[in-house]
Amino acid sequence: MKAAESIQDYDYHLPPSLIAQEPCEPRDAARLLLLKRENGSLSHLHFQEFPDLLKPEDCLVFNDTRVHPARIHARKVKGGGAVEILLLRRLAAGLWRVLVRGSGISLGSELQLQSSKHSLLAVVTAVGEGGQRDLQFEKPILDRLPELGEVPLPPYIQAPLADPERYQTIYGNKLGSAAAPTAGLHFTHQTFLALKDKGVITAYCTLHIGLDTFQPIRVNDIAEHTMHSESIELGHETAAAIQRCRAAGGRVFAIGTTTARVLETAAQNSAAHTVISPYQGETRLFIRPGYAWRVVDALLTNFHLPRSTLLLMVSAFAGRETILRTYEVAVRERYRFYSFGDAMLIF
Repeated sequence: MKAAESIQDYDYHLPPSLIAQEPCEPRDAARLLLLKRENGSLSHLHFQEFPDLLKPEDCLVFNDTRVHPARIHARKVKGGGAVEILLLRRLAAGLWRVLVRGSGISLGSELQLQSSKHSLLAVVTAVGEGGQRDLQFEKPILDRLPELGEVPLPPYIQAPLADPERYQTIYGNKLGSAAAPTAGLHFTHQTFLALKDKGVITAYCTLHIGLDTFQPIRVNDIAEHTMHSESIELGHETAAAIQRCRAAGGRVFAIGTTTARVLETAAQNSAAHTVISPYQGETRLFIRPGYAWRVVDALLTNFHLPRSTLLLMVSAFAGRETILRTYEVAVRERYRFYSFGDAMLIF
């Protein structure tokens, strides 16, 4: 096995004190670490300076998904034990793919959801790996989620969030994610005004973040890791915007790793290698070192967990050694890591 095929080669030490427990205020007060791939040089900036790095012919593509109140508390009908449900994906009317936390949740288990306004029953109809279950609710729950559920935060965030909107981007409008596309959390209305003044093209796609956000790589050989599918959509307007950008000699910026997955999936499903076409469907694309990028010229992202698929993606974009060296600098300079942390721009 080649060294770069082992997940152990994508590890690094992170002091727990650098895991951001709350978002920056204001959003664009976050730091920004700029990495240039051509020479590995680093610049220490703040996110307010991000628009200054762009050219008018550049195109920024955002993931417009919105986190739904996907964490629901319930109890087992038999025995009364507490259960936590995390909605991952709607499969049909009332049928959801979920993660559950609780003991003895087997096929046929009945769970009682309770709130001040609603009391619903759910039955386990399928059992998967790693806590994954399919739940059939007695009634559709989308309209009831604001009362039944709460916005889920990643497990490494221990502090309660005073304002749930701080775990949403300001532009997200398509409800369906189990987690936020965190690179977009840094953008403010002032940022978008600066982008408009600069003449930068802005466009949108959708990826509803699901199971793989919560699943670590459990195999040593990364080639054996299986990505679960996520629902994506890239429309005609965004495909056309990217083509205009390309024709003008601009760069395509993926705002977040989820956007990068959408763009590269759409490109792989396009008829011509140099053209990106509209696409709607599923993606299981696993971007890791050795991947041949087709669309993304620049990637804005946060700092990712060790041994994660997201760390492998940024390593595919900039090189494993360069990324690990950059992360060492980020740790030394005490950048804030993970969902509420600082940003890194790679081009």
